[in-house]
Order: sequence, then C-alpha cells, then structure tokens
Amino acid sequence: MASEDVKPSESAVSTIVNLAEEAKMAREGVVKAPNLALLSVCKSLVAGGVAGGVSRTAVAPLERLKILLQVQNPHNIKYNGTIQGLKYIWRSEGFRGLFKGNGTNCARIVPNSAVKFFSYEQASKGILWLYRDQTGNEDAQLTPILRLGAGACAGIIAMSATYPMDMVRGRITVQTENSPFQYRGMFHALSTVLREEGPRALYKGWLPSVIGVVPYVGLNFAVYESLKDWLIKSRPFGLVQDTDLSVTTRLACGAAAGTVGQTVAYPLDVIRRRMQMGGWSHAASVVSGDGISKAPLEYTGMIDAFRKTVRHEGFGALYKGLVPNSVKVVPSIALAFVTYEMVKDVLGVEIRISD
Repeated sequence: MASEDVKPSESAVSTIVNLAEEAKMAREGVVKAPNLALLSVCKSLVAGGVAGGVSRTAVAPLERLKILLQVQNPHNIKYNGTIQGLKYIWRSEGFRGLFKGNGTNCARIVPNSAVKFFSYEQASKGILWLYRDQTGNEDAQLTPILRLGAGACAGIIAMSATYPMDMVRGRITVQTENSPFQYRGMFHALSTVLREEGPRALYKGWLPSVIGVVPYVGLNFAVYESLKDWLIKSRPFGLVQDTDLSVTTRLACGAAAGTVGQTVAYPLDVIRRRMQMGGWSHAASVVSGDGISKAPLEYTGMIDAFRKTVRHEGFGALYKGLVPNSVKVVPSIALAFVTYEMVKDVLGVEIRISD
C-alpha cells in the first residue's frame, strides 16, 4: 500500500521538474515557447503584407500602363510607349487614372505577399531539413537550386490563394472613361464575373500564371538570397559592414533579382492577362478598340492564346509592356525585399519569458 501511495507523488514531482526544465530552456533560447512561435508567424505575415503594399503602390502607374499595353487592341493603338502612355493617362483620366486598380491590387498583393514570404521561409526550412537529412551534413546550407525550389513553392501557393483578385484587378485596371461597363470595385467585379461568366472565369489564365510564377518568384528569391550570401562571404568593394549589408546594397540585390525573374517569365504574364480578358462581354474600350476592330479575345487555352497572339501580332507582342514593367520591377522587387527585412527588424524585439 505504501509503495502505491508514493507513485502519484513521485509522478507530480517529476511533472513539476519537467515543466521547470522546459521553462528554463525557453528562457535560454534552446526551444521556442508556443507563443513565441505564433509571434514569429504573425511577424512574418505582417512584414510580407507591408512589403507588398508599399512596393506596389510606389509603382502603380507603371503597373497600370504595363497591363494596358499588354491587352490593347493592335488595330487601335492608344498607348505607344512608357512616357507617351503615362502622359495619355494623365491627360485623359487625370491623377486618379494613374492609380486606377491600385486599391484592388493592394487588397490582393498584401495577403499575396504575406503568404509568399511566409511560405518561402517555411519551404526553405523544410527543404533544408530534407537536404541535411539526405546528405548527412548538419551544417549544409541551401544551394541556389534549392532556393529556386523554395521560391517556386511560395509563388505557387501565394498566387493560387489570391488569383481571383488578380483576375478582376486586371479588368478594373484596363477600364477607361469610355468603357461601356464599369466595375465599381473589387467585390462588384468578383460578383459580376461570378454571375455572368461562372466560377471558372475567376481562374482564367491560371495555368500560365503557375508556369510563369516558378521562374519569376523562384528566381527572385534564389538570385536575391544567393547574391546576399556571396557578398557577405566574399566582401567585395567593401560593401559589407559587420556581416550585414546596407540598405542600398540590398536594394541592388533586389533589383538584380527582379530583372532576371521578370525577363524570363514575361511572355507568360502577357498571355495570362489576355486570357483574363476573354469572355468579357463589356470589354473595355482599350481591349475592344472602341468598336473599330475587335481583337481576338476568345482563347481555348494557353497554347491557343500563344498561337493567336504570335499569328496576329508577331512574336514581339509577347513582350508588350516590357519597358514600363522593367522600370517598375526593379524598384518594386527591391522595395519589397528591403521593406520586408526592415519591418521584420522593427517587429523583431526579442520576447523573453519572465523569471
């Protein structure tokens, strides 16, 4: 009897000792307390969302002009280049015209960017764990190819999660004052497309988007992280101070990453936009050409869209809007990466369990 009475008390003492040891390990940073893990997730999501909103708003006029150039009727040209296009928008629609669709874009890009950066961090950790397990090297680091894979995973997850908003944002962006029908906002556009064209219409152009996001987002992360690692290890031109890069240097890394990614994936972005306009009975004047000569808006799929675009307008049509996009991408990607890291630094105050 005596021995049976002792067992519960021994169990209680053991539990208390274990809890004390776990608390001590959390204080010393050996393990993460659950609330700290949740805080880290929230911090990553907030930083990614802020980065997306800041970077896209800064280049909103160029983003709108790029889409207008991608989808305009080739028989009724209104936008001939970056400078002329921006002037035309300003003259015909005023200052607000430069930012048309930006509210919807931010409503899309904030959650998209949050999910993308968070997914990249989680995918990187998972891939690194598998890589170390396969190689048996506990000190192994991600290679550029593995970073490309992590970035591709993050891009596909984020793009798929917010694609319907991207689809209606494209339509809102190409509206002009002469458009026969006006979407009043993101929710009105979503409900109208859903009612008139069905739920599948919200994912028009999804396939080229998935294919395009692999090199685009994948290369963005791979080039950016690899450049940072190379600069920190080789320390060329005195760019590294105390194992950290300056804001200017990180902007340059982001600019290089954006340039590489968008150049490779740009034709798929053009096809995606054109497929998104297909089936739009109230097509904007920039797409329909004010009724002068309608462009071939109906595509049976991605290959058909490529074929019709090249046949009717030539191979160069796959790069329509590349110049304003190049001007936009460099500051946009650079700002996104730097803003993300800076917001994380601001939010990264270490929380410790009180003694």
